[in-house]
Amino acid sequence: MSRLILVRHAETKWNQQRRIQGGGSNIPLNEKGLAQAQDIANYFDGQSIKAVYTSPLLRASVTAEAIAQRLKLETIHDERLKEIDAGELEGVAVAEVGGRFSKILAPGEEKEDLPRLPGGETLKELQERAWSAVEDILHKHSDETVILVTHYFVIVTIICMVLELPLRRIDRFRLGNGSISVIERKDGVLRLMRFNEIPNCSEGQPL
Repeated sequence: MSRLILVRHAETKWNQQRRIQGGGSNIPLNEKGLAQAQDIANYFDGQSIKAVYTSPLLRASVTAEAIAQRLKLETIHDERLKEIDAGELEGVAVAEVGGRFSKILAPGEEKEDLPRLPGGETLKELQERAWSAVEDILHKHSDETVILVTHYFVIVTIICMVLELPLRRIDRFRLGNGSISVIERKDGVLRLMRFNEIPNCSEGQPL
């Protein structure tokens, strides 16, 4: 059985301010986020993890480094795990674009094409590159447990693929900073085992 632990990066100032933070934004963790990263690292202490993969963006890589140091591993950067490229909307307050950002990415009409963010990506393009990373990692780590530290829309598009849900359903998900979601592959079948759980970091708990 293979297991992928998907960790959303810890909090940044832009998360706190509800600004659009895509693949073109390299915002560091804020004070709360740095504490969250250490808490997550504590949670995984002593667990049997083979590798820690991460988006190269600072908010993910710093979270990943805290985990990897605790597990005495090196982080492996993968460009495919970067957040969706938000183009001209990078840094814009969600309130300024009206409604929830996920509604802009996946409007409700089933026959509408998924929109391209101005100067950026579509959800489908994001899903395709993220899923290629998942497939490569699963192939490399058969029967092992690995951690992927990445971003909101990367994780929800991966989960849509696992659950065979259309990307328009992303508005149904909520995913907190520092949360974990777990995917398992057994006998060739992928299953979502846990979703959006904030670890009890007072002591590690095997996943």
